[in-house]
Amino acid sequence: MHLNDFALERFFARWEFRAELLLCASDVEGWPMAELLELASEEDRRRWDDLRLGYTESPGDPPLRAAIAGLYDRVSADDVLVFSGAEEAIFALHNVLLEPGDHAVVIQPAYQSLAEVARAAGAEVTRLELRESDGWRLDPDEVRAALRPNTRLILANEPHNPTGALSDRATFDRVVKLAAESGGRLIVDEVYRFLEFDPADRLPAAADALPTGVSIGVMSKSFALAGLRIGWVATRDRELLARLAAFKDYTTICNSAPAEVLALIALRARDRVLARNRAIVEANLPLLDAFFHRWAGTFEWVRPRGGSIGFPRLLADIPIDRFAEDLVSQTGVLLLPGTVFGDPSNHFRIGFGRTNMPAALERLGSYAERTLH
Repeated sequence: MHLNDFALERFFARWEFRAELLLCASDVEGWPMAELLELASEEDRRRWDDLRLGYTESPGDPPLRAAIAGLYDRVSADDVLVFSGAEEAIFALHNVLLEPGDHAVVIQPAYQSLAEVARAAGAEVTRLELRESDGWRLDPDEVRAALRPNTRLILANEPHNPTGALSDRATFDRVVKLAAESGGRLIVDEVYRFLEFDPADRLPAAADALPTGVSIGVMSKSFALAGLRIGWVATRDRELLARLAAFKDYTTICNSAPAEVLALIALRARDRVLARNRAIVEANLPLLDAFFHRWAGTFEWVRPRGGSIGFPRLLADIPIDRFAEDLVSQTGVLLLPGTVFGDPSNHFRIGFGRTNMPAALERLGSYAERTLH
């Protein structure tokens, strides 16, 4: 298997820990350890205090899998397999489900591994372009047109990274129907689920929508616990779970014991965890609305419907890569050029899940005053 360089991760390897302010972070402000432990029940606090640092159960700690299953309507603990982050889950899924001669349908722009691992596994990948003019929403007619007899998977991302777009229920239901009729397995990257701006817009989980549907989840985004490196696959397809478990024997084998306990604490207190995280996002959104209103004609964006990221476009006649590099060099503020997602149209990802976003946005505005007027 030959994997091309992961453009986003190579970009962050260069800048993430050198920049003073990340205005492109995909996650929400990380929880301080002490504050998370304050949410623990007496039982879970004992679990943490008595923890022994030995191996853990390969599928994931049973109470953790039960807590993850509680995020779904039709999923049990035995329908969950825990991984070291969503990235490992993506890697395992593509390698288990795809082989040379297979076909996969994946959206674009998207997190690179959603398509790249499929390609490296030998599959032919059709990229469905999401368009700014359509609000970055998935078009079921284009999904239908892309399907082939050898299509093994249809991979979507709801809410979407990097745009924050979210399909409406009718669109999602049509994609579910297409997957059911075609035999292509529906996989949905749902790492921003529960950060919909209007909870009424929340879509059903893929694992609930179809017996063979696959939901990818993680503690990193909506739950603001990226440092735990705890992700999962949820599906009612037990045969697929068994194949994934066997593949995991060649990757991480099992998960971090401390991370599993901390994830369990967070999931058992998920209402409070998510309320805190949504509050950060909701406080920052009006500032972005005001910024893009003020700078209409220089920047434009489709307002996200969920998550903690958006995908604005720089309208000035300056390549976004150069603009982003000059910005971080002169102000310490980091934006993520859309080119790392394969987007050539001067878009960039902006993140609004951090508490220091107002300071970063102010510096961006000041820099724009000096350079774009």
